[in-house]
Amino acid sequence: MDRDRFGMDTITLAGSLTAKLAAVKRAGFTQIMLSARDIAGHPEGEDAAVAAVRASGLRVTGFQVLRDFEGLSGNLHDYKVDIAQAMLRMCRALGADLLLVCSSTSTHATGDRDALARDLAKLALLAVPMNVRIAYEALSWGRHVNQYMQAWDVIARAGRANLGLALDSFHVLAAGSDIGDFVEIDPARLFLVQLSDFMWRETPSFEERRETARHFRVFPGEGAHSTEVGAMLRAIEDMGYRGDYSFEVFNDDYVQLPLDVVTGRAARSVQWLTGRLPRPGTPLRRSPSVAR
Repeated sequence: MDRDRFGMDTITLAGSLTAKLAAVKRAGFTQIMLSARDIAGHPEGEDAAVAAVRASGLRVTGFQVLRDFEGLSGNLHDYKVDIAQAMLRMCRALGADLLLVCSSTSTHATGDRDALARDLAKLALLAVPMNVRIAYEALSWGRHVNQYMQAWDVIARAGRANLGLALDSFHVLAAGSDIGDFVEIDPARLFLVQLSDFMWRETPSFEERRETARHFRVFPGEGAHSTEVGAMLRAIEDMGYRGDYSFEVFNDDYVQLPLDVVTGRAARSVQWLTGRLPRPGTPLRRSPSVAR
């Protein structure tokens, strides 16, 4: 498996954007997942942030994150469309071809799946002139969409080629989702896989999932779900996915450590993960139900 398919997320690292980019590159990674705060919060402005990213030579995996977009109406809907358009313009400036969208947690959002699909289809249409794809992710504490198959259903209803699924191993594990359902997903519409683990076995409540996700994730191979993360990676590869993997590891301890210590842990995680896949040339198992 090509190591270049693995990248890091800036949210895992402390320091300036320039320092993060340099540390990720020193660790041997070739791509980076960026946050809107990296760009909007740069002390020298947006243009300087974009220049730093381009000068790093790292490919931008994607840009995050648009929250609470779908299912709103009236002024709230118009407001979120305006925010989305601003984020799409930032994607274009960075050369990022992927915008991550998390399922809504808003109490003001409808749960009607056709309405959710219409909103995401509208977002995907707005993204076309920017050459940006939209990756929709089910937060495990999402108000109406908190399982990845629910997200896949909304995507299928929307019917836009540049709208696809983002899978996050934390949310899959925390929600107790069945990875056997991966065979129902068209691998061409799986746009991103985010990887992390955590240190305890269960997160029964939405509040506990949210707190764990935002503060206590660890790299794959470091947590309590090594077997499940390895099985998830094999299942994703078996379904025919050949896209990017990004370490999305929110951890309060990691942002207090030197950059090279954290990127070194990420590099070891890549070795751990790839060691759990068949060697090159070994045929992958495929379900006959997966579209070829």
